Amino acid sequence: MINYHQAKSILKKAKIKISNEKVLVKNSINRVAAKDILSPSNHPLGDNAAFDGFAINATDTKNINKKKPKQFKIIGSIAAGNKPLSKKVKKFEAVEIMTGGIIPNAFNTIIPIEQIKFYPSKQNPKSIIIDKQFTKFNHVRFKGSDYKKNQLVVKKGTIIQPNHILALKTLGIKKIEVKKKLNILFFSTGNEISNSNNIPNWKVRNSNSHYIESLNNNFLFNFKNGGILRDHHQKIFKSQIQKMLKSKTDIIITSGAVSAGKFDYIPSVVKQFKTSHYFKSVMIRPGKPLLFAKINQKVVFGLPGNPISSAACFRFFVYPFIENILELLPEKPVKAVLKNSFNKVKNFTRFIKSKLTTSNNGKLEVELLKGQESFRINSFVKSNVWAMLPDGQSNFKKGQIIDCFLPNHSNKILD
Repeated sequence: MINYHQAKSILKKAKIKISNEKVLVKNSINRVAAKDILSPSNHPLGDNAAFDGFAINATDTKNINKKKPKQFKIIGSIAAGNKPLSKKVKKFEAVEIMTGGIIPNAFNTIIPIEQIKFYPSKQNPKSIIIDKQFTKFNHVRFKGSDYKKNQLVVKKGTIIQPNHILALKTLGIKKIEVKKKLNILFFSTGNEISNSNNIPNWKVRNSNSHYIESLNNNFLFNFKNGGILRDHHQKIFKSQIQKMLKSKTDIIITSGAVSAGKFDYIPSVVKQFKTSHYFKSVMIRPGKPLLFAKINQKVVFGLPGNPISSAACFRFFVYPFIENILELLPEKPVKAVLKNSFNKVKNFTRFIKSKLTTSNNGKLEVELLKGQESFRINSFVKSNVWAMLPDGQSNFKKGQIIDCFLPNHSNKILD
């Protein structure tokens, strides 16, 4: 039996290759940028007004003061979306301009509308009265001040989120290159598994497939439910692996039948193929009966049948494997202060259903919930993070800082 770090090292070395594809920006949510995305143009495209007001040339205000005011003739009006003013501008002239309007080359500063004095009146404005000096570039949004042409917008390996889509569409980017989604084929196993709502006490409802399918957008994969493999379906499972090797399926995940029982045939069937980077059983809880094997450029994960064990193994083994294939940077744990002490077996890594909260003074705190047995789903519902207690330590004391991971999303959404 290997430890958690050894298992993760094997997964990292077992990386399979996937290709890229171009998608419309509007369809790129939760996809991974396969290349750096650069701005195709400056943003803003031109110098424009940050306020409604009047544009003037600040150098025209030299020597102007309250004793020597000056009238600046109003020569037009510029709204956002209007073509830039093309007429020749003379000294002591001004143009009305709205927020976002392109500032003509002859002008270099904006006076907000609230500061304007009109002549002869506000109702019949012919000029504005300037009675002080102005400096250049007041309330000006400069061309390229947000993004310059060819400046990095989204880094390779970034999971595209709505804020990225806003930026990409603002910059006029229609399509981006992303990593293709992995295709996962999932099988539940066991005669006890049932898809019925009403079951006798010797049956178990099929929940694992629904849980993992519900994660497909959050964890960047396409999901196909292959159904239930019964206790005598060794040949069917073998044929499914053979089909995978010739299909677009990248990963087969099974739930159950990976331990050492009479009907736990997943390991024996997998070993009939030429495998590499194989392991079975890891020193973790929940989820000790866990299998991984690479077969050519395909892989098989054998997860435990217990729902909580299956959820933990997906989160801490399948997801890091997907993350590596998509060339994401490893996610960073959330650091939190432990609210209650906990003892565990020293050589095992524990994934603990936990509740992350913020204290009155703003510190992140984590409570390790009661009901850590792998069959208990009540504590999983109450939890909002997995706390990870690493091997090499038995006693974890209140006040200690530990690592936490979101259960149903990547921590990368917090980056």
